[in-house]
Amino acid sequence: MTRPSSMIGIITQARMTSTRLPGKVFKEINNKSLLQYHIERLQKMGFEICIATTINDSDNIIVEYATEKNILYHRGSEHNVLSRYYEAALKFKFDTIIRVTSDCPLIDPHLIRNALEKYIQLNNVNLYMSNGLERTFARGFDFEIFSFQQLEQAYKNAKEESDLEHVTPYIWKNKSGNTELYTIKQIPNNSHLRITVDTPEDFDLIKVLIEKYKANELPYNEIEDILNEHPELIAINKHIEQKKV
Repeated sequence: MTRPSSMIGIITQARMTSTRLPGKVFKEINNKSLLQYHIERLQKMGFEICIATTINDSDNIIVEYATEKNILYHRGSEHNVLSRYYEAALKFKFDTIIRVTSDCPLIDPHLIRNALEKYIQLNNVNLYMSNGLERTFARGFDFEIFSFQQLEQAYKNAKEESDLEHVTPYIWKNKSGNTELYTIKQIPNNSHLRITVDTPEDFDLIKVLIEKYKANELPYNEIEDILNEHPELIAINKHIEQKKV
């Protein structure tokens, strides 16, 4: 298949049936949903955004939102998220994929943009770039960048349930044998911070950050600084454990 060489797309996954906080993407802070905060941050990058949701009736509301906001969307398997991503990338002819998840309402567009510039400069379809494998950023600023070729290879060859559910393990575990890893890291190490939304406590922290500190208008490093300066904020969701891949 012939594909355009410069089609960059952001694919974010979203569904209403989150196990620990159902319907979280439409929970509101200051009359705006978490999904809207997420999308508005991503739109600052200037690339097409596709919301990859499921065929479940419960996710009709996500499709209605995407349609109203004139955002691309794709509906696919709930549990085989890898196939959902592949189908979305194929449908919209994305040659380079930026993968994020909708439980990160404070995702940082400039952090991703800087990484993308490096990715483009390296010009390697076998390159997988991420700030999540060796974590130094707060959980909630996570992103991955990889080529359509890598996504297609994973889609055609991945068999394990965890590879299908989590989209990229086939790639970053280098099961194909040709993946080159590039890790985005920072100093200081803020991997102890958590600003993703998976539980009611996570939501409570984001609510404080947005209402009191206007974190939705701040870059990632200033948000991390606020948390490090206020241990009582870190304590809100410090006990939450991330689901294992």
